Amino acid sequence: MLNIAVLGYGTVGSGIVEVLNTNQDSINKRAGKEINIKYVLDLREFKGDPIEDKIVHDYSIIANDPEVKIVVEVMGGVHPAYEFVKEALEKGKSVCTSNKELVAKHGAELLRISKEKNVNFLFEASVGGGIPIIRPLNQSLTADEIEEISGILNGTTNYILSKMTIEGSDYETVLKEAQVLGYAERNPAADVEGHDACRKIAILTSLAYGMQVDFEDIYTEGITNITDIDINYAKSIGANIKMLGTSKKKDGKVYAMVAPMLINDLNPLYTVNNVFNAIFVKGNVLGNVMFYGSGAGKLPTASAVVSDIVDAAKHGNTHIMTIWSSRKLELGDVNESKYRYFVRVPSEVKIEDVNKLFGDVEIIKLDQYSNEYGFITSEIMEREYKEKSSNLSIKNMIRVAF
Repeated sequence: MLNIAVLGYGTVGSGIVEVLNTNQDSINKRAGKEINIKYVLDLREFKGDPIEDKIVHDYSIIANDPEVKIVVEVMGGVHPAYEFVKEALEKGKSVCTSNKELVAKHGAELLRISKEKNVNFLFEASVGGGIPIIRPLNQSLTADEIEEISGILNGTTNYILSKMTIEGSDYETVLKEAQVLGYAERNPAADVEGHDACRKIAILTSLAYGMQVDFEDIYTEGITNITDIDINYAKSIGANIKMLGTSKKKDGKVYAMVAPMLINDLNPLYTVNNVFNAIFVKGNVLGNVMFYGSGAGKLPTASAVVSDIVDAAKHGNTHIMTIWSSRKLELGDVNESKYRYFVRVPSEVKIEDVNKLFGDVEIIKLDQYSNEYGFITSEIMEREYKEKSSNLSIKNMIRVAF
């Protein structure tokens, strides 16, 4: 029997218990031993719940129990999760977590400790929910040099943009609907401002290049400025607007960004709608691969955590994770990255003035918006765009990824 402890009995924690109970026989068979939940840490009581007698309120009970071999952290946030996870690893317990904030902030350190103690720190569910991406980067794609990772990494924003595109609704209306359905939090800032996706692309970039990428260094732009007008312009040129987390290696430098982007139907992410996530990876040998599925939710996320539990159970005192050095990866200056830009300007702005600034541009006019027009530039550096656009009255700008 292998004893584990679950830290947090919220949405994901209760999902883990459900998955372990539902697929108990097959999970135990794959793990090679019976997995038993000995403790569940939570501040609350759960009268009448089957796990009622397993609830503890003091983490030291778990930390000091030598029978607990795996600690499953699904509390969220950095503190006290970091302190609990670090202590567990230092005491020779493997840890499985879905906590993207914790992994993005302290992943390199916690992996170092787990290697020193010959245990495992596993975090498949921290990116993409139920989509397997950490394990492929760590195992299946190790023969490749990763050239690019681009993904729809946040289900809430993808749902909002999809509904705006399909139904023609405005941002505020769809956000309220997403909150009613439970796709968006009462305070949706982490999702709609891009912070959630930023942490995820930081983790993926750190794994891809084996060095620490601080999420604070990644340029991040949310979807709060995207309007139904932008959506209609996008439709007119056969494009969709998606919030992408991107990480690209070019000329020896890695450029990372989170921002809404226009993509067309040649991009495999074009048809990824609603709350689904997808992650596109380009390797120098393999070429292009894409991982697609439910990026969030109780059971998909719990499924990914349980897969880590099985991995930790199978490998016992064998460290299996990849190299992720604490040495910092200096990202390329975002101002040196190159894109085409879709820009909306008032109709008073003369097209000849736009052409003087940007050269020949692609003009887009829609009959229903007689007081403005849009244009798409050629590929230029971000710095150059900022300098030239400062001379214009801009309604909105979205980068073009095709």
